[in-house]
Amino acid sequence: MEQKLEHHMHRLLTVVEAGGARGVRLIEEGKRLCKRVNRFVKMGLVDGPADEEGLELACFALQLPGKNAKSLPTGKMGQVSLKDRAEQAAELLISLAEEFVEEELLERATMILREMPQRSTKMDEAKLLADAVNLDDFGITGLIMSAMQLAKQNAGVEQVADGFEKRREYGYWEARLKDGFFFEATRKMAVARLKRAAEMVDLLLDELREDQAL
Repeated sequence: MEQKLEHHMHRLLTVVEAGGARGVRLIEEGKRLCKRVNRFVKMGLVDGPADEEGLELACFALQLPGKNAKSLPTGKMGQVSLKDRAEQAAELLISLAEEFVEEELLERATMILREMPQRSTKMDEAKLLADAVNLDDFGITGLIMSAMQLAKQNAGVEQVADGFEKRREYGYWEARLKDGFFFEATRKMAVARLKRAAEMVDLLLDELREDQAL
C-alpha cells in the first residue's frame, strides 16, 4: 500500500483495548492474514499473477472494527459468518478509506471481499482470501480465537471445550473441510491443524475432569 493509505489504515486499526491502552492487535492480524495469502500465491495455487495490492487492502479491511459489529449475527462459538464479515468489511472500507485510496484499487479490493463468500466465484483472489480466512477456524489458532470471542460473552474454558466437542460429534468439521476450501493444499493444512486442535481439546478435557473429581 502507498504510505498515505497505509498510515490511514493503521490509524483505523489502532483501537482502544480493555484498560484504556491503545493496541495494535488488529494491525498484526491484518499482517498475519496478508502473509498467509502471499504464501498461497507463492505456492502456485492459482495460475498467473494475483492482485497483491487488492488482496493486501482486503486483508486489512477484514480487521476494521465496525460500530455495528455487535449487531452482526454470531454462532454459538461467537463466530461471524464469512458472508456477513466480508460485506461489512467492504462497506467499512468504502466509508472509511475512500478518500485515501485510488478508485480503481478500492473497486478491486471490495470486489475481492464481496466475491470471497461465493462458492461459485471464478475470481482467484477471492478464492485465496476465502481459504486464508477459513483456515483460521482450524487448529490452535481457531481454539484461541474461539476462546477470545466466547470470553466477550462471559463464557469460559468449559464452553470452548464443549463447543469443539459438539462440533466434532455432529460432523461439523468434516463438512467444513469438504465445503470450506477451494484448494486441496489448504484443505490438507486444515486437516493437520484440526488434528492438533483435537489433541489440545482432549488434554483440556482431561484437566476439566480432574477438577470435577476433586
